[in-house]
Amino acid sequence: MTLEGLYTVLNSIEAFSDKVTYRAFPVGDAPELPFICYLATDTTNLAADCKVYQVVQEVDIELYTETKDLTSEKALESALNNASIPWDKSEEYIEDQRCYMITYSITLIIEEETEAETNG
Repeated sequence: MTLEGLYTVLNSIEAFSDKVTYRAFPVGDAPELPFICYLATDTTNLAADCKVYQVVQEVDIELYTETKDLTSEKALESALNNASIPWDKSEEYIEDQRCYMITYSITLIIEEETEAETNG
């Protein structure tokens, strides 16, 4: 799966349609809570002989909510499970923003485009 594919999975969650972005919404342009931000954090690629054979991308998906929102968490977790994306999660309260941030840590095995996909 690619980052674009992950965006499609996240944006397909009914409650989060058009409330998903990479890293952060522009200042003053964030939708009302809850919303989702996701970002690539690291790679742990498989490499040998001075070549990367498989890109392994670590990604954090951040769910921001005003209160503890089990419905939003369940919707996000169901979407990840349905897409066969294993996840771990952590939670923190951001005092100055007065919101919860639930972070889902996932690993994507980045699929390369085939020649047929590239050429249409």
